[in-house]
Order: sequence, then C-alpha cells, then structure tokens
Amino acid sequence: MNETGHQVLVEQDVLRRRLDDGALPEWAVQHYETFRETMLGDDDGAPFPCYFGVESERNGDALYTFVDSMTDKDALLALRDTLVEYLDVYRDYSEAASLVAFFKPPERDLTEADYHEHLWHILQFLHVHDPEPWPDEIPTDPDDSTWEFSFGGEPIFPTTRAPFYDERQSRYCPWGLEITFQPRSLFDGLTADTEAGQKARAVIQNRLEAYDGVCPHADLGDWGVDGDREWPQYMFSSDESQAPDECPIRVTREHPKVPIVSADDTMSPADD
Repeated sequence: MNETGHQVLVEQDVLRRRLDDGALPEWAVQHYETFRETMLGDDDGAPFPCYFGVESERNGDALYTFVDSMTDKDALLALRDTLVEYLDVYRDYSEAASLVAFFKPPERDLTEADYHEHLWHILQFLHVHDPEPWPDEIPTDPDDSTWEFSFGGEPIFPTTRAPFYDERQSRYCPWGLEITFQPRSLFDGLTADTEAGQKARAVIQNRLEAYDGVCPHADLGDWGVDGDREWPQYMFSSDESQAPDECPIRVTREHPKVPIVSADDTMSPADD
C-alpha cells in the first residue's frame, strides 16, 4: 500500500500529500477533489445521501486508486492487482474501508449506454482474471436475489457515479467513471432483515429525495429480498432505453479462466 505512482492502493493522508506535492496527473486531482467536495459538501443544504460514505471520507477510512483506462488490459490488470491488495488489508485498516476507483476521463463524450458497457466490461474483466474461485454461497445467476458481484472470494457491492446523470446528483461525476467497491462484510448488521438496516435505508432514502430532488430510483432495493436485484443498482439508469435489459456479465465457477498474471508481467521493456 502507498507505493509510488497513481495506479496503486493509497490511503487518504498519503493521497492528500501527493496532491499537495503535484505528484498526481491533473485528471486524478480533479477526480478526487470533486469526490471529496461532494462527500463533505451539500446541495442546497442537503447533505450527500450515503452518510456511511460521508463519514468514511471525513474520518479517512476509505482507500483509493486511479485507473488509466476503462478498456486497456494493463490498466485493468493494475486495478485487479489493487483490488486483490485491498481485500487483503481492508479488514485491518478500518471497519468502513471501501475502495474508491477513479478512471481517467475518456477522450470524447460518451453516452449513457457507453458507460453501462464500460462498467460491465470492467466487472467481466475482473471476473475473468479473478485469482480466486467464485464463492460457493453466491449463485452465478444475476436474476437470483442473492446474487452479487464477487471477486477474490468475497461478495462485493460496486456502486458508480458518471457524467450522464442530469438528475440524481448523488450519482453525478463530471470527470468520468467512478466505482466504489464495498465488500458485503461492510454491511454486516445493516441488511434489510435487521432493525438497524431498516433505519439506515429510511435515512438514506429521505436524504436521497432531498439531495436529488426526485424519488429514489425504482431499482433501489436490498440484497436477498425477493424481487430485488443487485445488478441494476451498480449503475442506475437515467434513460432506460440506454440501460441493459439483462445483466451483461457472464459468471462461471470454472477457475482459473485465464493464466493469473499481474500488470507488471504484461509490460514490455519499453514500458518500464
């Protein structure tokens, strides 16, 4: 953790020092500063809806990484390696240690459909290059209410922000794709079948309406609740015609799917 470069796992204090030292590319600075302002600021007096995210940023609990591309194999292998490292350390780091991944802005404006496609390409890539088998307790069918994206043997809830949201400012990021990876273990005691989980859901939904100025998205639901599905919540649709009708990821228990290599292994001498 906290190695040099920006495609690495980094904690908040180190990240902020690198910002002050000018050690990060400008796009990375813009991404993180906008994220921090969103988490700790408000919209016409309404705080950001996810108070867990707000407190994580305020208290320095989150971990971060920057990804040079949404499609380049080496960049996505570097993300895979960072996610592996994150899963190895997050429990000891903080009980609220999510991983926030900021992606380099695209060279051209993208449609909502483009961003859905990029998200599922990234998750499919991570699945194919996962160093661990798919968890036995998680079904492989995304239409199952207990399905959840998994990596490194752990169920994970990845939530996104992107530039295409005209409404739902809580999901808006002007610079490009942003994915926050949250292992299911971070939600222990906060599921829909617990009193604490029901209270947390009510608070977040009330804050969502105040912050976004619209009703919570129709796809908002709870893991394991009959009729609710996880996958549409990873990137809420703004225009339903541009969102996938079925979950685009194809999950198998076959393992490994490809030889396990790191991003460094794929670099040629000219890239060093």
